[in-house]
Amino acid sequence: MSLINISNLTFAYDGSPENIFDNVSFQIDTDWKLGFIGRNGRGKTTFLNLLMGKYEYSGNISTNVSFEYFPYEVADESIYTIDIINEICPQLPEWKIIKEFSLLDADCEALYRPMSTLSNGEKTKALLSALFLKENSFLLIDEPTNHLDLHARQAVSAYLNKKKGFILVSHDRAFLDS
Repeated sequence: MSLINISNLTFAYDGSPENIFDNVSFQIDTDWKLGFIGRNGRGKTTFLNLLMGKYEYSGNISTNVSFEYFPYEVADESIYTIDIINEICPQLPEWKIIKEFSLLDADCEALYRPMSTLSNGEKTKALLSALFLKENSFLLIDEPTNHLDLHARQAVSAYLNKKKGFILVSHDRAFLDS
């Protein structure tokens, strides 16, 4: 367990008359599962971006964990999925990748195809499994249910229920509740 310490965080976008965060302080235990829900434009994804250091802010964010963001940007989807996962978590035995991917009720055959040939659900499952395999990382999961059918949503929900250490942003209240 580690802590993410947020103290006196203040942030506003350039030209905005109002702060999105105004002198906010709290701590997050990296073993927690947190769900952020709210209307569009209220700062959910902005907070994830602040944690990743994408914006300048006043105050302090400190932790000894690294952050991984989902959806993970894949530069070249013509590469086999297994090779993309190996880029994300190098030197990981193939059996661990297969085991993690199968926990998402996924067909492991997809690992041996170019990522461009995978459905959105398969891509989501492949990238989530890779990011959870990465050691000493705290996941920032932004709208993982976009483009997923009901079966894939249920599989991702069941998978996340077995995990710890992430923040999940979603507009899908039923998904967050499960």
